[in-house]
Amino acid sequence: MQHFQSHVRDELDIWQDELESASPQEILRFAVDQFGEGLVVVTSFQPTGIVTLHMLQQIAPGTKVITLDTGFLFPETHHLIEELTARFDLHLNRIYPQLNPAQQALAHGPELWERNPDLCCHLRKVLPLRNALRDYSAWIAGLRRDQSSRRSGISVIDWDNNNQLLKLSPFATWTSDQIWDWIHRHDLPYNDLHAQGYPSIGCTHCTHPVFEDSAGRSGRWQDFDKTECGLHFRQLPNVEGESRQ
Repeated sequence: MQHFQSHVRDELDIWQDELESASPQEILRFAVDQFGEGLVVVTSFQPTGIVTLHMLQQIAPGTKVITLDTGFLFPETHHLIEELTARFDLHLNRIYPQLNPAQQALAHGPELWERNPDLCCHLRKVLPLRNALRDYSAWIAGLRRDQSSRRSGISVIDWDNNNQLLKLSPFATWTSDQIWDWIHRHDLPYNDLHAQGYPSIGCTHCTHPVFEDSAGRSGRWQDFDKTECGLHFRQLPNVEGESRQ
């Protein structure tokens, strides 16, 4: 692993320059060729993830896929996962938190997401993904620069210090319109909640519909100064106290 990290850091600047202007398909082909069995897609089946999986059907249909089941997903999300898993014959690995919802309530009190959403996300998303990625050398995420100001500076490829492996964002330069155009042009299924005012869909307790002119990650954690769950930007949860509203 240490040899791999050294090799990656030597090549990273070159890869970033070469891939910045590449198409998503070219970036995906690069990832498959470069990392092979060490590559995994991580998706919550948002629109960008759906397009990622669709493109990979033509490039490397056997690519491994991880999704996080927090125990609080919408029924519509579960239905979409089942539909796309069957349609694309996905090699899908569902990752679950160490504590189920009842166990978390016993350990940290009921409705943790109402008091300390950072800790809830850490327990139900960050730690499970970190454990799941230990067997891989690179992962593909669905980040785009137009999703939020926090994400506006992401690289197409970068070193993920949180999980100690490479992270690729093949659609970093794409817009929401480009993603939806691809979905409609190829008649791909998507989450029914998008048509009900949900631009971004996470857990049931922390996702709300928003006004028509809202986009990106609006509707997530509305009562908190929070726009990220911690998977992509490091944030240490306050274990003892509560998140400030």
